[in-house]
Amino acid sequence: MSDFVFAPAPPPSVAVAGSRARFPVHRIYCVGRNYGDHVREMGGTPQAEPPVFFSKPADAVQENGSAVPYPPATTNLHHEIELVVALGAGGRSLAPGEALGCVYGYAAGNDLTRRDLQAAAKERGQPWDASKGFDASAPLAPLRPVAAGHVTRGRIWLKVNGTLRQESDVAEMLLPVPEILAALSRLYCLRAGDLIFTGTPAGVGPLKPGDRIEGGIEGLETLRHSIAPAAAG
Repeated sequence: MSDFVFAPAPPPSVAVAGSRARFPVHRIYCVGRNYGDHVREMGGTPQAEPPVFFSKPADAVQENGSAVPYPPATTNLHHEIELVVALGAGGRSLAPGEALGCVYGYAAGNDLTRRDLQAAAKERGQPWDASKGFDASAPLAPLRPVAAGHVTRGRIWLKVNGTLRQESDVAEMLLPVPEILAALSRLYCLRAGDLIFTGTPAGVGPLKPGDRIEGGIEGLETLRHSIAPAAAG
């Protein structure tokens, strides 16, 4: 067995509702522009701006109830409540029905976004990495295994300090889950442990240190976390 030059970090993982088991995270894929109302609130046209894919590092996941430090290099951190799909199997070039069979479970997640950096990247035609893939940018509620049923519709919502900011229905996604997975499998080899954030509805807005965030999707565990002051150093 090879020796490491230093001890490797523990693998990132997510809680599973009603179980002591943990879901090991392989990769985090994300979908942008997947609700028409959000595309419009960002100044776009849904038909002219189809959904796009980007990613976050696996260790961006944050446990439910976490105090997430306000990230550096931004003055405009935004919340984005999303349905998250967790895969228990994978493959390449999957048909939508075949892809759906790879799903292990679902959860509510918050795709935290440095909106000012994203706007600057869009203006320059640059990638979104710095605006989306920063430390602790993926708070996640416990996963609900798919044995309880696939999520095809249901209220999706988010509150900040008790005030409702986002509310829609998962059925309003432009690309539903089977089509998202099929499209991703044409770009990547999907694997067990992958998480897919499927896009956010309208109502995104700024967060500041001290804010308490609560969000959910009908039938899933409620996501709760807060925003802490920026980390020292």
